[in-house]
Amino acid sequence: MDAKREISEFLRTRRARLTPEQAGIQTYGLNRKVQGLRREEVALLAGVSVDYYTRIERGNIAGASPSVLDALARALQLNEVERDHLNQLAAVAETRKPSRPVAHLVRPQHQQMLDAIVNTPAYIGNARMDVLATNALCAALYEPILSSPVAGRNLARFVFLDPSSVSYWQNWTKIAEDSAATLRVLAGKFPNEPQLHQLIGELVAKSEYFSALWQKQNVYRHGPGEKTMIHPEVGELTFGYEGLVFANDDYLKMVIYTCEPTSPTAEKLRLLASLAATRLQEPSEL
Repeated sequence: MDAKREISEFLRTRRARLTPEQAGIQTYGLNRKVQGLRREEVALLAGVSVDYYTRIERGNIAGASPSVLDALARALQLNEVERDHLNQLAAVAETRKPSRPVAHLVRPQHQQMLDAIVNTPAYIGNARMDVLATNALCAALYEPILSSPVAGRNLARFVFLDPSSVSYWQNWTKIAEDSAATLRVLAGKFPNEPQLHQLIGELVAKSEYFSALWQKQNVYRHGPGEKTMIHPEVGELTFGYEGLVFANDDYLKMVIYTCEPTSPTAEKLRLLASLAATRLQEPSEL
């Protein structure tokens, strides 16, 4: 990852999206050639010189104090995730140290934890959005993803490269936007992880929609939420979900889906579990 370029494009896109009116700047009806705020306006709002802000927006952020970064975040009206992303990019530019590698394997204990969760889907993923391991129910729920000829057990590839993902995710557009924005955060967190950046390069090259989203520089951090899948065997399933990051691993995360025991989703989940168990009991073809 080119840290200077990432910083430059992130600040430029944040500046471009903020109108003078939103920033409390009077324009007096003058025609403006610049989309969003000018550099000098951001500098004024942040309380720094125009030359200094210009150098920062060109990617020369090393040495910027926390107070300067906070001032820029306030001036550009960054949300919490965007503030964290800016600070992460600044830290990378300052230290120039290799980041810890992204985990690609799960330990036997992790699989045992998943297998102990029997009544709801759960899986373990990493910072590349790979599905590394699942319990039995999640294997059935994610069968369209895990068997995708192009996804390679990767959620982002499934979203952007497999046309069937549009019918699998009910709100595909939001899933796609969140996926691209999540990868942007992870790229800043793991700047020296080759497989992560190879994935991003592949998606940019193969998906025009991903490329357009990537250029927006939006960032997103998954928290608790709700997702609806349209499973080809049992139909619509709506889950709440929670992600739990393992403390001593390199961004391994367990995601657990939940639903009300008496809900239609719970009934369909029991049917899905029964279908999956039946397939396991069927004799394999010789």
